[in-house]
Amino acid sequence: MSKPEVEKRDGDTARDQLLAATPVTARRLMLAGVSTAVLTGGDGPPIVLLHGPGEFAFTWLRVVPELVKTNRVIVPDLPGHGASRVGDAPLDVDRVLAWLGELIEQTCPSPPDLAGHLLGGAIGARFAIAHGEKLRRLLLVDTFGLRRLRPSPLFTLTLINFLARPTAGSRDRFFRHCFVDMNRLRDQLGPLWQPLMTYALEGATSPDQKAALRGMMPGLAWHAVPEEELARISVPTTLIWGRHDRQTPLDVAQRASLRYGWPLHVIEDAADDPAFEQPEAVLAAFSVARAA
Repeated sequence: MSKPEVEKRDGDTARDQLLAATPVTARRLMLAGVSTAVLTGGDGPPIVLLHGPGEFAFTWLRVVPELVKTNRVIVPDLPGHGASRVGDAPLDVDRVLAWLGELIEQTCPSPPDLAGHLLGGAIGARFAIAHGEKLRRLLLVDTFGLRRLRPSPLFTLTLINFLARPTAGSRDRFFRHCFVDMNRLRDQLGPLWQPLMTYALEGATSPDQKAALRGMMPGLAWHAVPEEELARISVPTTLIWGRHDRQTPLDVAQRASLRYGWPLHVIEDAADDPAFEQPEAVLAAFSVARAA
């Protein structure tokens, strides 16, 4: 096992500002050929947090400060996202699952709880199917993979416009469909809002992120995981869902809960990123799930 390097900081970038505001240490690990930026903090039972497409580890920043009080928290940038790089090999399903396996091996002293949001949830579900013995629990937050991905038409249109011409304006028009009340969220985050928005815009223009999404979304997110494979998940699994999700509506989670017997926690006044909009409610759902 190679020794991780502490990430060097230079300049007052958006990432530097977010790192300074979050109780974690930034390190870099080589995982399945992916130079991976990883945030770690706290002591105790490990929990791994996987973000969604076009996001980065700091999108979990509203729940991390509480989690590090009782847990070893591991939050990577997905391949090609944030400060992680893809490398030369194709970023297919097998490589992504190998990446996650190596992350757990190098950072977790025991099988972790794994929380996955959107694309991160789809990765987590497939990992649980193939390597359930390496996990203690699975927490799926507005996850992809329970049905074919079919966002609402207006969500899709604003997303396409943002990806085609990433500007502050197209970003904000798209993000208004990701949150119930973006103005309220901006007020709550205060000085952290601008670095978060700046970092998101930097990601949308990054060739690495574009390549990563081309590699991961078709195999991991666009199509549903076959029901017979989801039924093979043996680790305790919980669904956590924003009531107003415009990508994968709540009824998808309700059907999965009934079919597989997975408890469902509905987060009120939230869209597809409840940990960002309603961190206290998500932390409460985490606590209930992890105590079961």
